[in-house]
Amino acid sequence: MIWEKKKCIGLIFGGYSNEHEVSISSAKTVFEALHSKTNKERFTVKAFFINKYGDWLNSDLSEKILIGEIESNIRNNQEKINFLEGIEFKNVDVWFPLLHGYGGEDGSIHGLLKFTKKPLVGCGIIGSALGMDKIMMKTIFSNLKLPQVKYLVFENEDINDKEVKNKLFDDILKKLNFPIFVKPSNSGSSLGISKVTNESEILLALNKAMEIDPRILIEEGLEVREIECGIIGNSKLLTSEIGEVNYSAEWYDYDSKYNLDSKITIPAEIDPKIAKQIKEIAIKSCRALNIFGYARVDFFLEQFSNKIFINEINTIPGFTKKSMFPMLWKASDLNIEQLVAKLVEISLDL
Repeated sequence: MIWEKKKCIGLIFGGYSNEHEVSISSAKTVFEALHSKTNKERFTVKAFFINKYGDWLNSDLSEKILIGEIESNIRNNQEKINFLEGIEFKNVDVWFPLLHGYGGEDGSIHGLLKFTKKPLVGCGIIGSALGMDKIMMKTIFSNLKLPQVKYLVFENEDINDKEVKNKLFDDILKKLNFPIFVKPSNSGSSLGISKVTNESEILLALNKAMEIDPRILIEEGLEVREIECGIIGNSKLLTSEIGEVNYSAEWYDYDSKYNLDSKITIPAEIDPKIAKQIKEIAIKSCRALNIFGYARVDFFLEQFSNKIFINEINTIPGFTKKSMFPMLWKASDLNIEQLVAKLVEISLDL
C-alpha cells in the first residue's frame, strides 16, 4: 500500500501493572518490526514509556529503553505535571498501546487516548474492559450458551468471615471437582493463578488471587489441550491458523509462557471440523464483547471427548519472541513486519 506520508505511530509500553516486563518485551518486538526495511518507508515511531510508578517518560528516553541504551527502572525527575503538557504527542497519527494487564488492557488507556481524537490499534473501551474481566466475560458467554468449564464466582466478600468462608468452601466441594483453578478476575499472563488439588489448598490460593483482585473466579480443571486462535479485523473478523501449546509444567503458568521452552504446534493437529468450530466460536465471542482490531482467543479441548470450551480472550496479547499471537499469524502468511503494518491499516479502516 502506498501512503501519502509516513504515519507516526505512538507506541505506549511499560505501565504499573504486574505485566510491566512483558509489555517492554512486546514493545521491543513491535518497535523492531516497525523499523524493518519495508515499514520504515511508511512509518515513524514515537515511543512513550510508563514506568512502574505511573510516570510517563519523554520519547527520547523511551526509545533508549527499547534499544537497550538505558534500563527500564528509570524515574521521572521532572516536577509532577500533567503528562499531556510534558509529553509531545501532537504528531502521532495512530496509537499502538502495548500495556498488558490493568491500566492498559482493561480499557483505561483506550479511554485516555480517545480524547486525543487519534485512531488506535486494538479495540475500544468496552471490549477491552470486558475482555480483561474474566467474570464479566464468562457471564456474557454463559448467556450466549457458549461452551465453558464449570465455574464459581467469589466477589468482594471477606474470606476471613467464617460464615462466608464456609459457604464458599461448601459450594466448591458440592459443585466442582478437583483439581480446580483459582484466578483473579482481572489479571494476565497467568499471574495470581493457582492450581488446587484438595480442600486444604483453597484458602492459600484465594489469598494469592486476592492480592491482585478481590473478585475471584474458580474453575473446574479438566484434562485438556491448550488451543489458541488469533483474530484481526473490524467489520470483518479474520481468524488465524489454530495453534496448540504443549508445556512441561503441570499447567500453563507464567514460567511456561515466558521462561520455559514450551512446544508450539501450528496448525494444531486437530480434526478440521473442530478447527472450524473453534474459529466460529472465536468470532462469535469477540462480537459478543465488542472486541475488534486484534485479539487472541484461548480454548480448552478436552482430551478424551474432544469437547471445545472457550477459556478467555486477550485483547492485547503478547508480542514477545515467545508469544503465540505473532506465531499464529506467521503461520497464516503474515510475518511480524506485515502483521504490525496490517494492524495499523485496520485501525485506519484501510
